[in-house]
Amino acid sequence: MAITYLKKAPKTSSSDAPDVRDTVQNILDDIENGGEDAARKYAAQFDKYDGNIRLTADEIEAASAKVPQKLKDDIRFAHDNVRRFAEKQMESIQDVEYEILPGFMAGQKSIPCQSAGCYVPGGRYSHVASAIMTVTTAKVAGVANISVCSPPRPDVGINPAIIYTSQICGADNIFALGGVQGVASMAFGLFGQPEADIIVGPGNQFVAEAKRILFGRVGIDMFAGPTDSLILADKSADPEIVASDLVGQAEHGYNSPVWLVTDDQALAEKVLEIVPGVIADLPGLNRENAEAAWRDYAEVVVCADREEMAATSDKYAPEHLTVQAEDLPWWLDRLECYGSLFLGEETTVAYGDKASGTNHVLPTSGAAKYTGGLSVHKYLKIVTWQQATREASKPVALATARISRLEGMEGHARTADIRLRKYFPTENFDLSAVED
Repeated sequence: MAITYLKKAPKTSSSDAPDVRDTVQNILDDIENGGEDAARKYAAQFDKYDGNIRLTADEIEAASAKVPQKLKDDIRFAHDNVRRFAEKQMESIQDVEYEILPGFMAGQKSIPCQSAGCYVPGGRYSHVASAIMTVTTAKVAGVANISVCSPPRPDVGINPAIIYTSQICGADNIFALGGVQGVASMAFGLFGQPEADIIVGPGNQFVAEAKRILFGRVGIDMFAGPTDSLILADKSADPEIVASDLVGQAEHGYNSPVWLVTDDQALAEKVLEIVPGVIADLPGLNRENAEAAWRDYAEVVVCADREEMAATSDKYAPEHLTVQAEDLPWWLDRLECYGSLFLGEETTVAYGDKASGTNHVLPTSGAAKYTGGLSVHKYLKIVTWQQATREASKPVALATARISRLEGMEGHARTADIRLRKYFPTENFDLSAVED
């Protein structure tokens, strides 16, 4: 049967996205040409900040002293979980050496990037967890130099908790720069840092566009849009928890989609009844964001059965996917398109966002159909190598010469020919691509 929408979103996450490309390109060009002075100019213009850009050891120590011990303990708890999970991911990456033919060896090895730039949002929300997710994984991957850029507040600077977190997670340098100017400083190697090989971390549409424009010149984690979340729930789900989890993700921003997919219409109707009250109970900006996101971007979908639910979820390919349903092993085996999966009522997206160990930098806008999220793997280059004896190179040289001539690439063919003549001067080889 066709799925039924009890609530259909009037907008998509890109339907009213501002066109920021020209603005971002102009700022990047200005900073590349004007260097540190231009970056300072934009820091003063956008962040109303004219303080020190590169934090000194004394400034880091002073900021760390302002962080309450209880919060420090929580940050260290989250950092330890993320670090241990990243170390397990590293164990899954093995160098390979394989004898393709007798005497002809081929292999692969992983080499970490030399320099990573981690962007940590600090405007609307101070994303301490983003420092944990980006810096920790880079450190575990073996990146030699890790820079952090985070938006300063006027006459204050970076949130002390972000500074403390960046330091304990392994940042080599911390810079009070937000927005495009922060991304540009890492890409162009300003303020005494090396040029970044890769830039990672979430940010607003200007940060995302800066990373998009710079991609190719530097690596990036992914093209990011507004965060999104989907919940798969059956009749066993608690509607109050479902409603709370939907609203908890909708508070991210006015255009953050949240979706409920279920095979139980009574559950769907109950969630629709509960959500407005959950939103109304939020404070200030959180409430405003959740109201707009729920009104304009949320959807509630009723399916015939769990297979149709799973197929619908894979079509959405959500950044965050929660399953509050019976037979969790079936869902784990069946579902294919998601950034991170949360199985059962006992876990929730916020756990992954903050402290459980998996990473919260994840693919949005359907990108989970083809990629996963940030991990140690993003900082590693998987490269290959080969080595051969002269005898082992013979069949490879023969095939290479003939395939190259078939393709019309005579220069390639002759690099094989010259080796055959040198190594086997008494032998006659048929190096033509076609039968005589």
